[in-house]
Amino acid sequence: MEFNPENLHQKEVYKLLTGLIIPRPIAWVSTINEEGMANLAPFSYFNAVGDDPPHVMISISRSGHLNKDTLNNILNNKEFVVNMVTEDLAEKMNLTAHPLQPHESEFDFADIAIGNSKKVRPPLVANSPVSMECEMVHHYNLENHKNGGSTIIIGRVIYFHIKDDILLDHFHVDLTKYQPISRLSGANYAKLGELFTIKRPQ
Repeated sequence: MEFNPENLHQKEVYKLLTGLIIPRPIAWVSTINEEGMANLAPFSYFNAVGDDPPHVMISISRSGHLNKDTLNNILNNKEFVVNMVTEDLAEKMNLTAHPLQPHESEFDFADIAIGNSKKVRPPLVANSPVSMECEMVHHYNLENHKNGGSTIIIGRVIYFHIKDDILLDHFHVDLTKYQPISRLSGANYAKLGELFTIKRPQ
């Protein structure tokens, strides 16, 4: 089958993209608003985009042409934290997708322990084994949208928080202890599953 996305409804395109581009890492993004209220929300349009210097990307959709609290907070103060989601945090992560009001905190709603950042104001998810403090360096609004579009945020990682027990020698990560989850389509998520190794050609 073949499709021209311009002839599809936005929901149909969404189902194709999220069903075909899998698995996707999950950025559990903590931000803070102008009143100091902490916000926390998961995003699976996310990845690393550079290491010299380290940068990550998240894309935040605007359903119904309305900005999400995360987007407003990042645009207002240029700071956010990416917390990685592991198997034991999956249920709490899912709770933070609940649509709360800007004056309500997902940390309180989902009973999530708060950790202190070193260089930015937004807090960490204390129980996440990996948190990356970020400063926004670029943002870009996708054009010609049907239902609000998306804003791409590029953030420079200015501080890493990594639990000792998932790190091996020479900065390698112990995947058996890390146990991150990834996003599939619908209500589906994935664990790492069986691993295999292919060495690059010399």
